Amino acid sequence: MDKGNCSVTEFLLLGITNDPDIKVVLFIVFLGVYLTILLTNIGMIILIRMDRQLHTPMYFFLSQLSFSDLCYSTAVGPKMLVDLLARNNSIPFAGCALQLLIVCVFIDIECMLLAVMAFDRYQAISNPLLYTVKMSTRVCSQFSLGIFLVATIDGLIHTTLAFCLCFCGSNEIHHFFCDLPPLLLLSCSDTQVNELVLFTLYGFIELSTISGVLFSYCYIISSVLKIRSAGGQYKAFSTCASHLTAVVIFQGTILFMYFRPSSAYSLDQDKMTSLFYLLIIPMMNPLIYSLRNKDVNNSLTKLRNKGWL
Repeated sequence: MDKGNCSVTEFLLLGITNDPDIKVVLFIVFLGVYLTILLTNIGMIILIRMDRQLHTPMYFFLSQLSFSDLCYSTAVGPKMLVDLLARNNSIPFAGCALQLLIVCVFIDIECMLLAVMAFDRYQAISNPLLYTVKMSTRVCSQFSLGIFLVATIDGLIHTTLAFCLCFCGSNEIHHFFCDLPPLLLLSCSDTQVNELVLFTLYGFIELSTISGVLFSYCYIISSVLKIRSAGGQYKAFSTCASHLTAVVIFQGTILFMYFRPSSAYSLDQDKMTSLFYLLIIPMMNPLIYSLRNKDVNNSLTKLRNKGWL
């Protein structure tokens, strides 16, 4: 296609709704949600940094999970809030590309972090004596670096392929952020390669991370069942319950969002699903891990006793 015909230089985000009254209500609700995301995730990161008892592999990865939640929710949340009240909902071509890149990278990071956290729980329960050796600071840093590199490469591939397409017709994105499916619908180029790469790379990441979680939990359950005391079994299972809850919610939402047949796509349904994994899950994760986590609650209690909270 002649690149001279690629005339779109900015996009118009149509947002969640066109009803002015509903927009005000949604602004108030999601402002509260976003402020909760900031407060709880930043609080979790600071808490883990301040309390030496939380300087373990499990909380190292949990702090990175909170950072990932902060990044992709911030890439979308403030712009969505502004658009709910503003008359001009445009986003520059480069801004749209940056938003897509950040979301892709940190969604990938979260998928892989959840798998690594499952592996960490497996090592802690099945090999408690060798746990500090197998999950040393060096090993955790290598996991972290590998996750970041893989996620960045994947995000760059999707973003580069998407913004090498021609957009020469409508510039209206039927969404509240620059997501891949609505962008591909707007393009006047052939998007078969993009769709194949999306399915292949996301499919590989999802399959490998979900398989890692399943294998880890199979070994965890096998190891826990060998513990003779009921109290020991309960303690072991309770340490994994919050993580397993987060995995099921997040991975289930991502699978529903990106791995349905094209005939099942619904723009309104996709908006609601995107709201859930971009804003609701980042708000829920710190609550899931803190409410069911004895160590986090003890750290919060110590800070309250010192008058810091």
